[in-house]
Amino acid sequence: MINNFIYTFLKRKLRKNIPRKGSYNIFCISMQRTGTTSVGNFFNYFGYPVAKWRDSWDNYWSMLWYNGDFESIFNSKEFKSFQVFEDDPWWLPGFYKILFHRFPTAKFILFTRDSESWFNSMLSHSKGYTLGNTKLHCKIYRREKEFYDKLEADASFKSSKDKIDNLLPLAGYKQHYIDLYEIRNREVINFFEENDSSRLFHCDLSDSTKWQKLGEFIGIDVPKDFSIHSNKTQK
Repeated sequence: MINNFIYTFLKRKLRKNIPRKGSYNIFCISMQRTGTTSVGNFFNYFGYPVAKWRDSWDNYWSMLWYNGDFESIFNSKEFKSFQVFEDDPWWLPGFYKILFHRFPTAKFILFTRDSESWFNSMLSHSKGYTLGNTKLHCKIYRREKEFYDKLEADASFKSSKDKIDNLLPLAGYKQHYIDLYEIRNREVINFFEENDSSRLFHCDLSDSTKWQKLGEFIGIDVPKDFSIHSNKTQK
């Protein structure tokens, strides 16, 4: 029996070797907990080489974004081997503008959802605490002061890299997160309206025909009964 490590390695290697369908990149810039994994699985199903969250994690792409080292992302062998990009760092603050100008033929996907259900999904995903790396989370969601205050006050946190994940609670910040989520999505839509609306696909996550509409945008014939929903919140 093949072990999990080898299986994962071979699966990712095969995914990278899938031929590209056209010369353009496709970036999913939906915020987390808004169908990003489902988008990646959609393109996997239709035979596109997709960079998923694990590829980003293994290549430190989000931290390269944090440090402003975008070219190290774009020039990496891993980046060049994929065509579709889901999850972070592609949805991180302002990155869509960099991608828009750096890749003039790229297409962009933005799914949005009811902001209340989005925040509830955030709470559920990490048991009410910051999702993933707290330093990065606080940069994204404008809670930097709390992060550095915590860093200075907690000597044990300073000495333990492991404690940088899931550090701060989300409780009490509902309106802060909802406002940021809604403003960010408005900014994205407005940016493409002012620059080139033909390059953006925007759809509500609750739309029952979203995959057929996405297929029409990309040029994929999606069956009427096609459906996919990954990482569904269990509530």
